[in-house]
Parts: sequence; C-alpha cells; structure tokens
Amino acid sequence: MAKAADTSTKKLISLAPDNWVRWVTNIPNIQAGEILSGEFQWISRETDVLIRARSPEFGEFLVLNELQLRYTNKMPRRVRSYAALAEEKYELPTYPVLINILPTTDLEIPTTFTSNVYGLRAVQDYRVINLWEVDVNIPFQQPLPSLLPFVPILQGGNDESIIREALQILRRDEDLNQLETVLAFFATFVLESAVVQEIMRWDMGVLRESPWYQEIFREGEARGEARGEARGEVRGIIVSIEMSLETKFGSQGLELMSRISQITDLQQLQGILRSVVLANSVEEIQQIL
Repeated sequence: MAKAADTSTKKLISLAPDNWVRWVTNIPNIQAGEILSGEFQWISRETDVLIRARSPEFGEFLVLNELQLRYTNKMPRRVRSYAALAEEKYELPTYPVLINILPTTDLEIPTTFTSNVYGLRAVQDYRVINLWEVDVNIPFQQPLPSLLPFVPILQGGNDESIIREALQILRRDEDLNQLETVLAFFATFVLESAVVQEIMRWDMGVLRESPWYQEIFREGEARGEARGEARGEVRGIIVSIEMSLETKFGSQGLELMSRISQITDLQQLQGILRSVVLANSVEEIQQIL
C-alpha cells in the first residue's frame, strides 16, 4: 500500500518550481523564487499557491496558482479577491492562473472578472488552464513532474502504457513515489478498476487517502449549502455522487440519482460513492443499487 504523504498543491508545485512557472506563464526566461504564504487575515486556502518570480523583462512579481477540482461560477471573483490580497500583502504585481482539473460541461469558463457600479469598474484578467486540454507529452518532455499524477486526465492520457510510464517515473524518485495515490485516483476515470489495481499493485481502498477523493466530499457539501439544502454529511455525499456520476458517465449516470437521492444511510452512501469512483460502467452501479 502506498504510504501516507504530503500530496498537497504546494508539494506538487515545489517539485520543479522553475519549470512550473514557465509553463503556467509562457514566459521562457522566468525564474521561480520562494513559495510564499497564502494565508491572509480573513482567508486561507490549501489549493492556492503563491510563488515569487522574476524575469528580465517584467522584473519581480507574484505567480498565483489556483488548482480547482472543477470550475464553479464563483472562481472569477475568488481569483480577483486573492490577487488583490496578495498584491496588498507583498506589494508586488500578480499574475493569476486558474488550473481546472476535471471538466464541467454546463459552465462557460471566462478569463476575466468584471464589475461595474455606476461607472466605476473593477477588472481582473487571469490565465485559464484546463488540464483535459493539456497535451500528455508535456510532463515528460519539459520535464514537469508536478503534472505526472494528472497524466490520466490530460489530453491523450487515457492510455494504459502512458499511465504505466508515469507510474514508473514516480516510483524511481523518492520525492515523487508518494504521489501514487493521486495518479491512481485519476486513473480510475479512464481505465477499468481491475487494470488500475494491477498497475498499482495495492488495495484500491487507498484511494480514500487521496486529497482529491477528499475534495469530492468537501465540494459536495459546499454545493449542497449553495443550493440552500440542509448541511450535513448525507447531503454532501449525495451531491458528490451526483458530480462523480456526471463526470464519469454523463447523463446516463445522472439517471440513477432519482434512486440514490432517496437513501439516507450514511455508510450506504459512502459505499456508493466509492463504487462510482471505481466503476467501469453504469450497469455496475445499477447492480449495487
């Protein structure tokens, strides 16, 4: 079984910060400095990473990295707020980047936040990177080890041989081999669970240790609150199941929600969510139900 490890966003980016900032900014001669604290007076988020950077052309500035499991319509305002707080704290201009991990089909992803109150405008531009549009060869060629755990969901990454190659690179490096749980989690979106188990050579129950698996639970609870529904683990898991079904199986998966939404037993819902993550087809989930 893979050992517990720091697989946070900060850890991922710190693996190769120079290559990371070159990739997210498209500035070839940029150099990364220290990774700064993203804690501010009122807010702190684990998915935001601030890097002090410098280039001959633009001087010193901040690169704000926001990794989001799925895009929501709150993100433009959130990026604007975080960029402003970072500039105020460190007194440096900020280059914000929003990196979306899993696709959301029903929302358009803008690259600008704007507001206008009686002629007074606020504007915040930011770069958007959708991982499902990123060529799978980039992590191997640049190299960019921070992207290796996301290989299965990159463009062209749904190939067993490519996922095996990424896994071997992770296992050869002591600083990288702890990221197996992240790679395994995203591999379940594109490969049959039996294949993932054979590749990883450990119990798939370890997926529950993945920070992205836990993020699905947190995201479900947040969406439940946003819809005005009662807060609680049951409601959060039901929404998490709904999002996972949509991501893996589209409208066919969502057809199961009429039955799942009637379930109130917490342990049963947790089992259904694990089954959705590992299932290869809607039929498998139907049999469980």
